[in-house]
Amino acid sequence: MSQGCFYLLQDADSEALINWVCTLTGDFYRQGLGVFIHAQDKQQAEALDEALWQQPSDSFIAHNLQGEGPPQGAQVVIGWQAPKQGRAVLINLAPSAPDFARRFKQLVDIVPVDDAGKQAARERFKAYRQAGFSLTTAPVPSQTQDE
Repeated sequence: MSQGCFYLLQDADSEALINWVCTLTGDFYRQGLGVFIHAQDKQQAEALDEALWQQPSDSFIAHNLQGEGPPQGAQVVIGWQAPKQGRAVLINLAPSAPDFARRFKQLVDIVPVDDAGKQAARERFKAYRQAGFSLTTAPVPSQTQDE
């Protein structure tokens, strides 16, 4: 059975979301897992691509936008359409559960703080459960160490 985790955002800041996705992607990358980040649109995909390029050199994550780079893609691929190649992990940032989610062994989804976003997350949760995912929830850890 595939595993999934819904992370509960603590605030509505889109930059915080991008930073969290970069951190999470880096964790999977260092474990040697392939990741497909399913962005909600081209603009978000490009913002994630740029944020990953801005990571410190000692935290480099080999990645590319879908359709760019080598034929098999990098270990991390960012797209807003269905992936052409399989990966171990799907990070879904789209407002609905993608039809291709079953192709992944591990799923990460995000629960926003706004009520409409929470309702959409509930619908995705139901869809993933119907697709056979074993699901959990967890808060997004604080990224500030000095507070």
